[in-house]
Amino acid sequence: MSSPEAFIFDLDGVLTDTAEYHYRAWKQLADENNLPFTREDNEQLRGVDRRESLLRLLKGKQVPAAQFDQWMELKNTYYRALLTQMTPADVLPGVSHFLAEVRQRGIKVGLASASKNARDVINNLGLLAMIDALGDGYSVSNPKPAPDLFVWVAGRLNAPPMHCVVFEDAESGVEAALAGGMFAVGLGPQSRVGKAHIVLTDLTGITVDAILEKLPASAR
Repeated sequence: MSSPEAFIFDLDGVLTDTAEYHYRAWKQLADENNLPFTREDNEQLRGVDRRESLLRLLKGKQVPAAQFDQWMELKNTYYRALLTQMTPADVLPGVSHFLAEVRQRGIKVGLASASKNARDVINNLGLLAMIDALGDGYSVSNPKPAPDLFVWVAGRLNAPPMHCVVFEDAESGVEAALAGGMFAVGLGPQSRVGKAHIVLTDLTGITVDAILEKLPASAR
């Protein structure tokens, strides 16, 4: 093919960085319940859904199911309150220009985020009109590293997985893209996203041609 049919983007760490908001929400919950939680702990939650995040925060501590569900909802309440502060200024460098070029080149744009708040975030960032298909934490049952979410978004874009390029900043997301038979662009350190076909620091100054040139010949 002359170019991929769809570019599918993770949200956090790719289009914007809500890590600080997640940290502050989890930290508030942890402090209220005398649970240890550091910024290093928060890094281990990158690309992980809310249930798994709370399990990791608890570090083996057992809590009743009802309390577990209550804590998940409470964290989300704290997080959503923080999200109201987000504006288009929180779009990461290079993202708006790159998305505009992708659409101008006729490549479909998908969003695949584990977050159940993805639509609100994208709307606050002013990017919703640039997204052709949005998959979030409500879309599939199996979270990354299962490929389900990327495959679901590809289906909504009517694009075969083998003609899709995924942009991810999390190891689990890269693994999910590869498991789905897609090409992966990893954004971040080699130690985290090194399994991707292409590894970049971020999207600053990146063009569609730069991505196409770096992709394996089978993707071009």
